[in-house]
Amino acid sequence: MYLVTILGNLLVILAVISDSHLHSPMYFFLSNLSFTDICLSTTTIPKMLVNIQAQIQSISYTGCLTHVCFVLTFVGLENFLLAAMAYDRYVAICHPLRYTVIMNPQLCGLLMVLSLLIIVSLFYGTAVGVYISSAVSDSSRKNTMASVMYIMICPMMNPFIYSQRNSDMQGALKKPVCRIPSFL
Repeated sequence: MYLVTILGNLLVILAVISDSHLHSPMYFFLSNLSFTDICLSTTTIPKMLVNIQAQIQSISYTGCLTHVCFVLTFVGLENFLLAAMAYDRYVAICHPLRYTVIMNPQLCGLLMVLSLLIIVSLFYGTAVGVYISSAVSDSSRKNTMASVMYIMICPMMNPFIYSQRNSDMQGALKKPVCRIPSFL
């Protein structure tokens, strides 16, 4: 699942960078969402896998604080990017004639900077549910599975969700695959 997450999100980033038809605000935010998903997964999953495999469930206080800071930063960034993408689609649908004026490169850059400063709580409901369920039930296996699902499923599914019904993205994703030499 970790490899699918990394490879799927890298493929989205490479498709957006390599195809000039995808140089628009929506794809700018989508490639940043993919980058954030890679960062969130890489921050969490390797340590989680080591803990699950070794049955070690300890972490230093400094390590815990560092991990929490990174996770909150990347989850907040992901949430704000989803909000920026929703605003982009709102402008495209409700104000199509003024879309290029409203969604200019300066606004997209400003939204990205703001995404580093603002934490929006879209996925915290699941996290709170995991922590509440751990207080109510003492099933460590159940808690582990809930945590794995929360951390791994969303970043893994985002590339598939955002490219599934998007013909521009599907066309761009086929280009790098077609360039792979036949001897590989």
